[in-house]
Amino acid sequence: MESEFLSAGFLSALFAIVLIDLVLAGDNALIIGLVARNLPKGTQRRVIFWGTFGAIAVRAVMAILVVYILDLPGFMLAGGLALVWIARKLLTPDEQDSESHLFKGPATSFAGAIRTIVVADAVMGVDNVLAIGGAASGSVLLIVLGLAISVPIIVWGSQLVIRLVDRFPSVVLLGGAVLAWTGYSMVVREPLLASWFAGHPATKLVAVILIFSISLAPWYTARMAEQTKPLVVILPGVLVWLLCFEIGASIWTLQMDYLRATDTGEYMLEAVRWLGWLPLVAGYLWLRERLMLRREHTARG
Repeated sequence: MESEFLSAGFLSALFAIVLIDLVLAGDNALIIGLVARNLPKGTQRRVIFWGTFGAIAVRAVMAILVVYILDLPGFMLAGGLALVWIARKLLTPDEQDSESHLFKGPATSFAGAIRTIVVADAVMGVDNVLAIGGAASGSVLLIVLGLAISVPIIVWGSQLVIRLVDRFPSVVLLGGAVLAWTGYSMVVREPLLASWFAGHPATKLVAVILIFSISLAPWYTARMAEQTKPLVVILPGVLVWLLCFEIGASIWTLQMDYLRATDTGEYMLEAVRWLGWLPLVAGYLWLRERLMLRREHTARG
């Protein structure tokens, strides 16, 4: 055992695990800090403690079951979508404090905070477990040390995040972006969809636009004037519309260059590509206005 501790291979693997924890445990600390930031100080300490305990417990279980978890059909897709939902909840404005645009976490109770943290850690911990497991080369001792090293990083990092958010509220947007990117990474790595994404690279761009738009929309919507809020939906929608034609062209080998169009069908297709989104936008704006009028009428009544 002593020779194992002193071996160059053991020490180099331990150093690699420390670096992995510094990089990958940071997102867990970020989520715990963001979820706990609006709770009372005493409750914050409890949430950080139990959130960290939950994160480590989840990773310990996943270190054993990760091979089987990754083989579950739809696990990566479901995890990615769960992170998108959590990102939206983190960036949803507090209606009671809309003027200062302070943002609340997905729950204001101790139990709700712990539940959200455990779900996020269970999904985001996949990469951490895989990285530590790879660096440990099957050594149970190194895996245990890797999990133990995660504890102070998460606890200290969570407290740092809370202080940063108190001083710079825009840090919350960083947390949402981290969740959105992790969610996107999991979706495109879903085994059920991997071959599709590999065969149609443009779909990755569509996916990242949709995921970031859905995840970060509450943040930008709360800061935009009422007249410009529809742009949160319209701009990514138009871009996705155009990209869908590119995807269709790659699937059905269609000519999507207006200057190279040779027949009426190709010209019509180009017209639909560049102008077809206009009635969709008009319909969206009309429907949005009708819903707002109905909401105002209900509030007055």
